[in-house]
Amino acid sequence: MRQYQIVDMHCDVISKMLQDPAISFAENKSLDANLARLIQGQVKAQCFAIYLSENLGKPRFEHILHSIDVFRRRILNHREMRWIRCQEDWNQLERTNHIGALLSLEGVDGLEGDLTYLDLCFQLGVRLVGFTWNYANWAADGILEPRNGGFTLKGRKLIERCDELGLIMDVSHLSEAGFWELQARTASKYIASHSNARAVCGHVRNLTDEQIKCIISRGGRIGMNFFPPFVRANTPVMIQDLLNHIEHICSLGGSENIMLGSDFDGIDRYITNLEHSGKYENLRNALLLRYPEHMVQGFLYKNASIFLSDALPK
Repeated sequence: MRQYQIVDMHCDVISKMLQDPAISFAENKSLDANLARLIQGQVKAQCFAIYLSENLGKPRFEHILHSIDVFRRRILNHREMRWIRCQEDWNQLERTNHIGALLSLEGVDGLEGDLTYLDLCFQLGVRLVGFTWNYANWAADGILEPRNGGFTLKGRKLIERCDELGLIMDVSHLSEAGFWELQARTASKYIASHSNARAVCGHVRNLTDEQIKCIISRGGRIGMNFFPPFVRANTPVMIQDLLNHIEHICSLGGSENIMLGSDFDGIDRYITNLEHSGKYENLRNALLLRYPEHMVQGFLYKNASIFLSDALPK
């Protein structure tokens, strides 16, 4: 049987491991995306987010540094993992049996408004930046901020610096006003690493058709999120419900812009038969019943691969 590799552009493994030093990445079942499950699910590349839980207290740059340390010492120390920081890393990955590991920042709160810290994050291997979590910070408003503001003056300088460094910008969690401001302020391709279609499920964390069309027109990518409330309003939530989001984005012309952004380890509820990274075969099989092989390969791997091979630094 043909193997279908996976690229997953968002998980919160680091956050769990940061808060509990006893968790082992190898096969600890408290992790949805542990190493054993990544191998079982034929995951070729996993993006690990730096998310600073409120349990840590006020977000500080030292928390980001500790997160990077967890990534380096407790995830990359496994021989199966290969750190991806540039186009050449990505191209080499496709010729090996390693699992690629990318590093992203989910919310810039811990940068404390200092763009020098952003430069340091880039030097330390961060390659994707999501501006907010759900609420406001020094740079922009999140999607649950009632005022629905855009970027602050410092936030606008942050956009400029991301462009200068070549950091991939991520609009998941960003307010709608912030989304449209980013669209106007950068010519770069950007992504929504873990967001679905609001027309299919009306949760505010999902993207409107107008936002989806903008991402498509820019050549960006949209990662399908597995958190049940973002997939379907009622339970239980099945894999077919997730496919409805894929079908809708395809109907808008986005078949080559779809990728996966599971949100594993950042969620506490699951799609039936898609409870962890080891169960990707169930998603593959469901997709193959509805779509031709080349499209399935695109959704699972190729669309993200083409984007990263171009958007990562040279």
